[in-house]
Amino acid sequence: MERVALTPEAEDLLRLLTDKHGPLMFHQSGGCCDGSSPMCYQRGEFRTGDSDVLLAELEVEGVKDPVGFWMSASQFAYWSHTHLTVDVVKGRGSGFSLDAPEGVRFLIRSRLMEE
Repeated sequence: MERVALTPEAEDLLRLLTDKHGPLMFHQSGGCCDGSSPMCYQRGEFRTGDSDVLLAELEVEGVKDPVGFWMSASQFAYWSHTHLTVDVVKGRGSGFSLDAPEGVRFLIRSRLMEE
């Protein structure tokens, strides 16, 4: 069952960021402020470990490598019953996410998983 999806706008931004930075990954930490937004990094730039769960390898048309979507295990414990959609909204987020200089930021929209 698919857990994570991308809006067309998110796919467009991922194509742009891949052209600039190479293969990408997301990490959703569940912290406060922008820590609750998915952060986009060059693949391998954010170290994952036993406290992280790989939810999806997202295929983006026109992008060779899938985009991994990771979440902290503690956050996944709360969100395990939800389907996540990665979207894009105007406005600059803070932090180290690659979308920050583009004047937009990634955002998660969630709904209950359907059987």
